[in-house]
Amino acid sequence: MLACAVRAYTKDYKGLRTFGEAWMEKAPKDFERVISVPEKFSTEDGLKKIEGGLDKVADLRMVMATQPRLAKHGGKAPDMIEVRIGGGSIKDRFEYGKKLVGQEVKVADFVKEGQAVDAIGITKGKGIQGPVKRWGIRRKIHKARKTVRQVGSIGGWTPHYVMYSVPRAGQMGFHQRTEYNKLVMKLGTNGSEITPKGGFIKYGVINSDYVALKGSVPGTRNRLILMRLAVRPPPEEKAPPPKLDYISLASIQGD
Repeated sequence: MLACAVRAYTKDYKGLRTFGEAWMEKAPKDFERVISVPEKFSTEDGLKKIEGGLDKVADLRMVMATQPRLAKHGGKAPDMIEVRIGGGSIKDRFEYGKKLVGQEVKVADFVKEGQAVDAIGITKGKGIQGPVKRWGIRRKIHKARKTVRQVGSIGGWTPHYVMYSVPRAGQMGFHQRTEYNKLVMKLGTNGSEITPKGGFIKYGVINSDYVALKGSVPGTRNRLILMRLAVRPPPEEKAPPPKLDYISLASIQGD
């Protein structure tokens, strides 16, 4: 991830409001695919404005961007997110964010092997589906009135609306979901250590830094996964890091 900017917020009766932001001097050209980029950001002016009003600032966040070109899998447009700077006073957090602007942040900078992380992603989309597939209800008998793949009743006379708990047709999948407590098995910078012969199916060869997690993560291949330190870590997290004796690099395509 690339730390693009530090952004300050004030707080009033309507909630958080942007107070100021300081962007890196030379933004990557791919930023133009996402936002309107001026020829040059004035980092010093932005930092001075925030620093002069630190007594008004209620929260500080970093604007982070992915670098899809490093993965070399066809993506060009970066994904941008805001990450809150935590810990210490507002001044301490500002000094930390000021040093981070324009720098790269890698997975190994915040997590180690043997720790637990939460994986956040968008699940595989399945479009509009009926209640049988979407909620797993039973089909009615073949002589049922009107429909077979619908619920028998959507509610009584009261309340005078359909309850949220009644299974109905609608969007299935393509939702944000969080998988908790995924064990970090291995971190590395050389993708050939874990890339099987012929590459991963529908993905290819790993060319950049990697992280191997135990278990599944939401979403399809090539979809962005956001990782954070576990918010409710298991008690066994203090155990020593896992020791991998052998990693099979045999082809997974069956040839």
